[in-house]
Amino acid sequence: MVAVVREVPVSSYALEVDGQLRAEFATKDGATAGGAELKRRFPMLKIRVYDVQTNECEEIYG
Repeated sequence: MVAVVREVPVSSYALEVDGQLRAEFATKDGATAGGAELKRRFPMLKIRVYDVQTNECEEIYG
């Protein structure tokens, strides 16, 4: 099995799903909305918004 390696974005927000970066967003609001929609559809996933500039993560709760 081969894993896909994704690079960390340089100046934006990323959506982390179960410890893997899955999507990149230009704004925090966009990343939070996308994460909330995923969490609503799949409540068992661990979804976090990763802020590249501050190097911090914020978990999305359903």
